[in-house]
Amino acid sequence: MPNRLAHETSPYLLQHADNPVDWWPWSEAAFAEARERGLPVHLSVGYSSCHWCHVLARESFQDEAVADYMNAHFVNIKVDREERPDVDAVYMEAVQAATGQGGWPMTVFLTADAEPFYFGTYFPPAPRHGMPSFRQVLEGVRSAWTDRRDEVAEVAGKIVRDLAGREISYGDTQAPGEEQPAAALLGLTREYDAQRGGFGGAPKFPPSMVVEFLLRHHARTGSEGALQMASDTCERMARGGIYDQLGGGFARYSVDRDWVVPHFEKMLYDNALLCRVYAHLWRTTGSELARRVALETADFMVRELRTAEGGFASALDADSDDGTGKHVEGAYYVWTPGQLGEVLGEDAELAAHYFGVTEEGTFEEGASVLQLPQHEGVFDAEKVESVKSRLLDARAQRPAPGRDDKVVAAWNGLAVAALAETGAYFDRPDLVEAALGAADLLVRVHLDEQARLSRTSKDGHVGPNAGVLEDYADVAEGFLALASVTGEGVWLEFAGFLLDHVLARFVDEESGALFDTASDAEQLIRRPQDPTDNAAPSGWTAAAGALLSYAAQTGAEPHRTAAERALGVVKALGPRVPRFIGWGLAVAEALLDGPREVAIVGPALDDPGTKALHRTALLGTAPGAVVAVGAQGSDELPLLADRPLVGGAPTAYVCRNFTCDAPTTDEDRLRAALS
Repeated sequence: MPNRLAHETSPYLLQHADNPVDWWPWSEAAFAEARERGLPVHLSVGYSSCHWCHVLARESFQDEAVADYMNAHFVNIKVDREERPDVDAVYMEAVQAATGQGGWPMTVFLTADAEPFYFGTYFPPAPRHGMPSFRQVLEGVRSAWTDRRDEVAEVAGKIVRDLAGREISYGDTQAPGEEQPAAALLGLTREYDAQRGGFGGAPKFPPSMVVEFLLRHHARTGSEGALQMASDTCERMARGGIYDQLGGGFARYSVDRDWVVPHFEKMLYDNALLCRVYAHLWRTTGSELARRVALETADFMVRELRTAEGGFASALDADSDDGTGKHVEGAYYVWTPGQLGEVLGEDAELAAHYFGVTEEGTFEEGASVLQLPQHEGVFDAEKVESVKSRLLDARAQRPAPGRDDKVVAAWNGLAVAALAETGAYFDRPDLVEAALGAADLLVRVHLDEQARLSRTSKDGHVGPNAGVLEDYADVAEGFLALASVTGEGVWLEFAGFLLDHVLARFVDEESGALFDTASDAEQLIRRPQDPTDNAAPSGWTAAAGALLSYAAQTGAEPHRTAAERALGVVKALGPRVPRFIGWGLAVAEALLDGPREVAIVGPALDDPGTKALHRTALLGTAPGAVVAVGAQGSDELPLLADRPLVGGAPTAYVCRNFTCDAPTTDEDRLRAALS
């Protein structure tokens, strides 16, 4: 008998719709039930491609006896953290404050007033490694609730007060100067793994936003060290097992320092950010590896994540059927020498050498994750392509990992920006079309008449949850990239609608700080506010970037001022924790450079000379430069106003900080002005 989750749109909640646990979705009705029955709330937070979430569900939530106990003594609420990042953020902060660590699945016990009093993550079905079993945790919480209710209320109240007192000092409202990015670069150099690329130890996450900062810092200052760290990190990741050597696209992170064994789930946000970073690396260096990885990652997103409605699905699972009916992490992606032999015959030895497949294996049970080690000598390119193609065909016969089909507004915004730029750089109009398709879905399905965003949709139906700051900011970022690539003013207009909401509903007018939820959003035990960039840009830094670009395109002073005030956080965090404010630092580089405003006017958009200048402008490396392109006399974009042709030829205008260079019709001069 399905429980209350059967009517939800979240694939993660639907995975639990047949549990014997009487789950509730996050709702006032669930807390009313807890008050009425005098029970504590058990809150379980996860997401659909989370390996240990599946394990906990299999071991405990599908166990009739455990479920009966949960139903008798708790009101059980299930939350998809990707649908409700606000709920996740508030309770994760409490978990980390109480235990010093966090992660998913997240297990929190609350009073009927949503105040937390006991925390954890995964609990096993039987006690092990010093961890209590899930059943023991339930019994312990029930006993405290029944016998020591006053104590529980006191603990819950203290935790909520402590959270309220955890206001971090986010610096001031003054934008960063030259010294903060320089100090951040020094800090990154100290944490850089010169042997393997990347920062810190295991597990190692792809530092896409830090790489974007390094590329921009190099472009502005000429720092060779910054470029070296960016290029070497990108090369090591692209050669490692974290990158899918057959199908393109990146896994979530590497469990080791060498990028060999990934945690195999593939997330839309990682791939969108990395696709864009590799395209920007190619723009800076001309690296053939960067070009290949950018295009393969873009093709992966379109091939494997695009939904029937034109949006992009959230993720592919880490686990899949290993062919025996057992769900195993990485089963879809790994190979043994024997499996290579079955598919490739006499070419198996070449493939094993080329991809680093060994008899011992680099993963579990003698299997290897495909890598691209540095080799002496030259391989026959045609033979390698044939091997890759045959292995990919054979892999397609394996049971595929599950896909989380919900469309998250923020991550689709990141994908729109990446695909628009990658398509423009490499003359792939199909990728620009894919970006337009996703942008169109966001406008049609996620935006209402007041230009308020909904966070998710599935199968073309909008979800019930309001967009948070990162949704408004990342979708605006995607629309701004589309405006630069296509010259269509409608995308700039839509970005403006979204950013007006940011100014009206997310900014603290006194301090210039930004909140993750709108002023009129559901009130939780505290209003979440996190400026740090983790797996994706924080809403705060993404908003600063989109506001700055919009101001450069339109001359809108309130947006420029809001961006500068928001970047005060980079002054506070850049020198101290540069790895966790990478996007903020990248936006600060754009501010320090202007950013430059480029207008390209021609007799017509499809005129070859206009197209050549437009492409040169898009390939400029000046940090955060914005581009407007149109026919002479067009009012499609504000930067095109009063820009005549010079001598009847397509003409480029470059301005920064209220001063403009002389207009030019020469591609080389434009290139020099944007480098």
